[in-house]
Amino acid sequence: MSYPTSDHSWFARAGLLPRVSLLRERGEHQESKVTNIELFFDLVFVYAVTQLSHALLHQLNLIGALQVLLLFLAVWWVWIFTGWVTNWLDPERPLVRLALLILMLAGLFLSIAIPDAFGERGRLFAGSYVFMQVGRTLFMLWAIGDAAPANTRNFQRIAVWLMASGVLWLLGGWLDGQTRVLLWVAALLLEYLGPAMTFRVPGLGRSSTADWNVEGGHLAERCSQFVIIALGESVLVTGSSYAETFRGSSALFAFISAFIGSVAMWWIYFDLGAERGSRSIRQSDDPGRTARVAYTYLHLLIVAGIIVSAVADELTLRQPQQNTDVITAAALLGGPALYLLGNALFKKTVNRTNMPLSHLVGLVLLGVLALTFNRWPIAALGVATTVVLLVVAIWEMRSLRHVRELMEERSHG
Repeated sequence: MSYPTSDHSWFARAGLLPRVSLLRERGEHQESKVTNIELFFDLVFVYAVTQLSHALLHQLNLIGALQVLLLFLAVWWVWIFTGWVTNWLDPERPLVRLALLILMLAGLFLSIAIPDAFGERGRLFAGSYVFMQVGRTLFMLWAIGDAAPANTRNFQRIAVWLMASGVLWLLGGWLDGQTRVLLWVAALLLEYLGPAMTFRVPGLGRSSTADWNVEGGHLAERCSQFVIIALGESVLVTGSSYAETFRGSSALFAFISAFIGSVAMWWIYFDLGAERGSRSIRQSDDPGRTARVAYTYLHLLIVAGIIVSAVADELTLRQPQQNTDVITAAALLGGPALYLLGNALFKKTVNRTNMPLSHLVGLVLLGVLALTFNRWPIAALGVATTVVLLVVAIWEMRSLRHVRELMEERSHG
């Protein structure tokens, strides 16, 4: 569907557009920097990630895991959509700062509701979530005005999709039990299908990734920061758990192993992966497409793996000598597996290569451990998963030495 260039937004016709542009200035060789207000906004999600890991730890069963998965998908979606918006908006503008602070407050309510979102705080969770998703989108429409007609139509379509899912969220918040779960699952499916379907709306057409002219370096850095948030929360959980137990050599051994595992996770993502991803999206002919797949969707697996691993680390510190059962093994092995799979797919996508052999071998080794989990004490299995992560990190570091040297040459050149 084509649109006339004179098509004005409702805000323009009503004379309600901002007097000063709220969009970032874009230059040919100018990169958008992550601002302090964006980092301040992220603090809410440190709390959200902590709430998610604690909720999973206290409901370590299939139903609990599925509930936490649903809540995690919602938390990630509201954060990544805000990351996309601040890629276009200038957070140094007072009105944009105010909007982020309001979203931050709503995010606190969202995080507070997480432990009992399927109980008495369902309305609070749904209301906070819909307010953030729909409210931010409407603000974006107002802020764009007529400055970017293609993006205005893009956010009109996004608003339709989010309003439709918002009805399901709110209905689920009012209803209880299985009905709430079904409505919220339907709402999430609708939202996650949106980017894949390019937000097609009857009468409004569909968006194009070419319209999503993101500044790739900024979005890559924002997603890297969320990975740091998750890793930081993992380290905090490990430290707090050990401080509470602080007994025996086995607990100390498990504590050191958990810390080394977190370091290995950091190394696997940040040694070269994050920088290569950032360079790839900056040089892409269609950065919107790369951002949709590599950062919007695939980073889900990476962050989820860190959260599950944090839960596993706490289990190893609480009961290091106990034999591993199915649920504990799922946490101990599932976290690293999700993390390696997410990194492998991410690196394959941004580097346009095959999946890294080191990551595939790591997944195979975790599979072997899964076949023998009932023979391991919890702490010993935790150490084994740490060894697997170390093997992957060292393997990739050595195999990509020439890539690192080439990147250093280009940066100095």
